Amino acid sequence: MSEVRRLEVLRAIVEDYVHSREPVGSKALVERHHLGVSSATIRNDMAALEEEGLIVAPHTSSGRIPTDKGYRLFVDRISDVKPLSSAERRAIQTLLDGAGDLDDVMDRTVRLLSQLTNQVAVIQYPHLGRAKVRHIEFVLLAPRQVLVVLIADNGKVEQRVIRLPEDIAEADLADLRTALLGTLAGVPLTEVEAKLAAGVPGVAAAQDEALRTLSAELVHLSVPTREERILMAGTANLARSTGDFPLSISPILEALEEQVVMLRLLSEMQLDARGVSVKIGSEVPYNSLSGTSVVATGYGPDASAKVGVLGPTRMDYPTTMAAVRAVARYLSRILAG
Repeated sequence: MSEVRRLEVLRAIVEDYVHSREPVGSKALVERHHLGVSSATIRNDMAALEEEGLIVAPHTSSGRIPTDKGYRLFVDRISDVKPLSSAERRAIQTLLDGAGDLDDVMDRTVRLLSQLTNQVAVIQYPHLGRAKVRHIEFVLLAPRQVLVVLIADNGKVEQRVIRLPEDIAEADLADLRTALLGTLAGVPLTEVEAKLAAGVPGVAAAQDEALRTLSAELVHLSVPTREERILMAGTANLARSTGDFPLSISPILEALEEQVVMLRLLSEMQLDARGVSVKIGSEVPYNSLSGTSVVATGYGPDASAKVGVLGPTRMDYPTTMAAVRAVARYLSRILAG
């Protein structure tokens, strides 16, 4: 028996079942795919695939559908992730380029990914503890009132209006900004307090009070927030796929709502050589999600935070993997600024 042909038969079964949701028989394979052999030969190939646990016959049909093991072999045999169309790439760029702050970027990302894949899209907020200071800005609103802005290299913007102990001129405020930015640029957020405690060179004694107040606020703004938070979109897509889940979708919805399970799962997923991670059905280590598949990839400066989709195992894996990876790349580019 030809190993190459056997894998072609498996690929054809996966593709047909994903698009039709109907069990696939040997006659349909011969009619729809140019496999170059007879129905009898295809039946022999299918029997071998079934013996290996790669396909299975549902009770009510003579056709076959892929098992989790079959999907895994199919996914592993995807030699390269195909690129998105130019229209899809333009849509991603247009939507994400118009985003404002980090919350807006995250919201646009999950909505876009859900629309591209027709699955539940999930994004993990950037790990702020690993982020570094990219920019500082002080805006004088009144003689003693200043808007303090801290921008991290993962796109996070923190800002707050504070009151200084005494009046300050714009030129003096600009000097303080220059001194503080020179001290903190490229410093991890977790080290801001220690760095400031070591001193800020180039500041006149007359500006010590303002420096202390501004430094204290920068320390406050640098404290990591949203370290453990995810955002989702497209949960309604699960309701349209209820036929793909043997049991109720309620446990899946509950796991998504609680977020803890998805946070753990995304954090544990390791990227393969193609830059994506795929967990299929029984491979998902949480019972509530064991009937689903998850496709994810990393994004951001160190690719430690994940973005991905969750859906039924009957998923268009090549298209989904391409969409997830493309969106992550645009997102990383935007956050790099």
